[in-house]
Amino acid sequence: QVQLVESGGGLVQAGGSLRLSCAASGSFFSANAMGWYRQAPGKQRELVAAVGSSGIANYADSVKGRFTISRDSAKNTVTLQMNSLKPEDTAVYYCNADIADTWFNVDAYWGQGTQVTVSS
Repeated sequence: QVQLVESGGGLVQAGGSLRLSCAASGSFFSANAMGWYRQAPGKQRELVAAVGSSGIANYADSVKGRFTISRDSAKNTVTLQMNSLKPEDTAVYYCNADIADTWFNVDAYWGQGTQVTVSS
């Protein structure tokens, strides 16, 4: 009964900004890690940014200095602030969470994906 709901995708011009949000809901004990992945047509899904239970954030080299990930552990939400967007950022962005859905099991959950399109 765990769901990840994403919002904030859309169309923006190069150099603009966009903010993606994701909220985990349902019956579970905790989210060990949350982050964002993206997949462009003809390419494999890749990590964009993630925050572990330690609070340490990891970013893909291509987005360092432009994107910022933040997490509210109490609300089980994660946000990706994207600035200085480039056409190569165009992709479907997926929210991901490693969730302890029982006392002794951790599963990976994915959102439905939200389209981000950057025009030049």
